[in-house]
Amino acid sequence: MHKIYFLALLFIAVSGRLQEAGATAGKTVPEADLNKGANVVVRSEETYFTVNSAGSGTKRIKATIKILNSNGEHEARLYVPYDKLTKVDFIKGTTYDMLGKKIKTIKKSDIKDVSAISDISLFDDNRVKVVDLTHSAFPYTVEYEYQYTTSNMLVGYPRWVPQDQTKLSVESAMFQVTMPKGMKLRYLESNLEKKVTKESTATHDVYTWRVQNLAPLADPEPYGPSALERLRSVRTAPADFEVQGYAGNMETWEDFGHWINKLNAGRDVLPEATRQQMQALVANAQSPEEKVQKVYEFLQSKTRYINVSLGIGGWQPFEAGYVDAKGYGDCKGLSNYTKALLSAVGVESYYTLINAGRNMPAMIQDFPSSQFNHAILCVPMPQDTIWLECTDQTEASGYAGSWTGDRHALLITPEGGKVVKTPTYGAADNLQKRSILVKLDEKGNGLANVTTLYTGTQHESIKDVIYKAKPEEQRKWLYDQIGLPAFEINNFSLDIKKSKLPEVTEKLDLSVAKCVTISGKRLFLTPNLMNKWGHVPNSVEDRKSEVVSNWSFLDVDTVLYQLPPGYALESKPQNIEFKSEFGEYKAQTIVDGLQVTYIRTLQMEKGRFAPDKYPALIEFMNSLIKADKQQVVFVKNVP
Repeated sequence: MHKIYFLALLFIAVSGRLQEAGATAGKTVPEADLNKGANVVVRSEETYFTVNSAGSGTKRIKATIKILNSNGEHEARLYVPYDKLTKVDFIKGTTYDMLGKKIKTIKKSDIKDVSAISDISLFDDNRVKVVDLTHSAFPYTVEYEYQYTTSNMLVGYPRWVPQDQTKLSVESAMFQVTMPKGMKLRYLESNLEKKVTKESTATHDVYTWRVQNLAPLADPEPYGPSALERLRSVRTAPADFEVQGYAGNMETWEDFGHWINKLNAGRDVLPEATRQQMQALVANAQSPEEKVQKVYEFLQSKTRYINVSLGIGGWQPFEAGYVDAKGYGDCKGLSNYTKALLSAVGVESYYTLINAGRNMPAMIQDFPSSQFNHAILCVPMPQDTIWLECTDQTEASGYAGSWTGDRHALLITPEGGKVVKTPTYGAADNLQKRSILVKLDEKGNGLANVTTLYTGTQHESIKDVIYKAKPEEQRKWLYDQIGLPAFEINNFSLDIKKSKLPEVTEKLDLSVAKCVTISGKRLFLTPNLMNKWGHVPNSVEDRKSEVVSNWSFLDVDTVLYQLPPGYALESKPQNIEFKSEFGEYKAQTIVDGLQVTYIRTLQMEKGRFAPDKYPALIEFMNSLIKADKQQVVFVKNVP
């Protein structure tokens, strides 16, 4: 969603077939062990990237890959993206059977050329050449070689990931970058046993990396870091670069910000009529914050998101006047347009680049490079900063949430780029507060009135349902979400309140079958009705990776039960309270005659913990499950 430049991801895919495998780095092993546990063996892979000038580069890949079974068949399909700034020079490919006999060599007619335009794209020249080298009998071997030349040198510098997925072993892989004398190569090595070797000729500097005999990656450990942190890789980036006549430097974030300013210069001019319209719109506003709110609501009512990935348009926004006239734009155009609207009413704001999405890799702050897929707007205020998501017609002003919150971004100021942090949402911000009244009948069935308040990230999935689903679709969604074995929704409502910390209020009237268990003269009540913990990860011996918890939330449940007459309390659980570095849990059960009140609080914290803390996480979650299953027992009075 909202890609600044679609090909940036495809270049990564081609350079390393990068997948979120989430595994530990593979070990160097004898050649004979490469087949063990593998679906694919990379016999040889050579990646050459030659920088021709600041504005041009050529990449060539030559590979021999053994496909051992159907689970590795995806490696026999080749995808080579291109666009207006990238030309595919050639593609070659051959398939061999298990005895080494040539089965087929691709012809020009075998290469499919397909569009990569998405449904939300208006201007998009992305295309992909597709080659299928698969064979019906395993094992078999494919050889391919291809080359492309790009003039998009901002994203053209590749990232090399020689082993990018589980069940793939590598016999030999090499990555070589050739730079003209006087041009600087910037690179970042991760998890490599052998560092770069550098050679020089009279005209060029040559940088080479190699790996050999890598066993398949281990399966990912539960609650581990992302694959991007753990894989062997080399990132490369330019110092000086050029895209369609726009020259820039990326040695510092400040320098990169100057290049973005150059792209955006003069594109924030609004029609005079729109300027006057904005000034009239905010004439009665009592504060700068109210001005921002009114302008943002105007933006949402007037515009819609359309992707643009056409040449330099992958980085340069539409002019504000164009967006004003057409009523659409991509993340760059809409952010630039909103900046112009705010400027018209005397509010300063900053165009901001960010890597948007849930659980995205952290920005590498000390390696300036193309790490962004989205543009948003930052509006400094005397008391607090307002962040605006300019592509969403329903988002609340100032809310960053899980899409752009709690991460670093690049603020584009007149003085250049500046790394900043977006809002972090703690457990109390991400609240689920639920109150339930349950009236039980003689058969153990119940009528439940449920009111739940969701805030912060806990409101996000429900927000989407409110705006995108019809009432019957909302009802179906609720049936899928409510964790009860047998129930009917008699009535429901979903209401949203927009604010810097948005809220959703959900009201449900439910008929719940077998809400309690009746056995003989006893009634067994599990007071935690709708929020039981149900997941514990598998144990891992000799854990290697850190424990990563991406959760930060607070759940507060209050459940009031009204029992039918004729019962007396036999036993109730003790109050429970336990705490660890992962979170805190409290549960209290109060019995007053035929009325049972259950209060449960669970607060989970985001964080990274040492590998030896993993057993404590399992213990904590097992304690949650046990505590949530506790019962109150009543016995029927015998006349």
